[in-house]
Amino acid sequence: MANSAQARKRVRQNEKRRQHNASLRSMMRTYLKKVISAIANGDKDKATQAYKEAVPVIDRMANKNIITANKASRHKSRLNTRIRAITS
Repeated sequence: MANSAQARKRVRQNEKRRQHNASLRSMMRTYLKKVISAIANGDKDKATQAYKEAVPVIDRMANKNIITANKASRHKSRLNTRIRAITS
C-alpha cells in the first residue's frame, strides 16, 4: 500500500487513467466490430462506410498510445483487405 501522499496520489491518477484508456479501447473495438459484422454480411457499401468511420478512431488510439502504431496499421490493412475481397 502507498505510504506517502505522493504515492497515494499516483495510485489515484493511475486508476483514473486506466479506466479512461479502457473505455477508449472498448470504443475502438466497437468500431472494429461494426466493420467486421458488415463484412460478414457481405455488404460492401456498409463495410466501406464503417471502415471510413473506424480509421480515424484507430489512428486516434495510436496517437494517444492506447495501441501501438503497428497494431493500428495492421488492423486497418487487414480490414481493408477483407473489404476488397467482398464480391458485389
